[in-house]
Amino acid sequence: MAQHSTHPGGASRVRRRALLGTAVLAVLVTLAGLAAYLTREGRSPSDTASSPPSSPTASSSSTAPPGPHTPPRTLPVPPKTHDPITYGKDAAAALWSYDTRAYSQSELRKALRGWLTTESKYADPASVDQVVPSAVLWKEMAANKQVATAKVNEGHFPHAFTQALQDDPGAITQAYVYAVTVSGKQSIRWKGSAAGGAESRSITLAVQCRPNHPCALVGVMPSVAP
Repeated sequence: MAQHSTHPGGASRVRRRALLGTAVLAVLVTLAGLAAYLTREGRSPSDTASSPPSSPTASSSSTAPPGPHTPPRTLPVPPKTHDPITYGKDAAAALWSYDTRAYSQSELRKALRGWLTTESKYADPASVDQVVPSAVLWKEMAANKQVATAKVNEGHFPHAFTQALQDDPGAITQAYVYAVTVSGKQSIRWKGSAAGGAESRSITLAVQCRPNHPCALVGVMPSVAP
């Protein structure tokens, strides 16, 4: 579903990813594919992000609308928490949820970008954008009044991340970026169907939690770290 395109800001995005890689590589390099993801050059955002975990495929637009008594969902608002796992779970739920009846694709995209850290040298908005269904797909989904809801089962620090912290506890203190892996289930519903479809989901997020500041999202990892 990724579309290849060229963007004028591509070079600055590559630089931001390189800076992020420099800041947290000591802690996160053991997560599969992360170093290449953060420092890859000459690629557009759609090339560097994986297939969106929450974006339905063409067949899933035939997968459930909520019943007539289901209220429209509001746009996701980031929680005020200092716990990276709590934040990661809430962020995953936000990334796996949408309501085409209640808001537009661009409104959802803007709301999810609001979860990102304000430290631009660390934030990777392109990886978040890739999780949102494309404008073309959204139009098709909206015609079917498609809605997705998420149920989070658990969240944890990946083994490689905890091992890296044990090996070098001070490595986290520059950017305070934590890797959080979340698993759960996404349920999709649409008009004219008596039942919806559900699919298991897993995602690894980079979450920044500086001391005395609420957590914020850094970006979505290209692969899931166990």
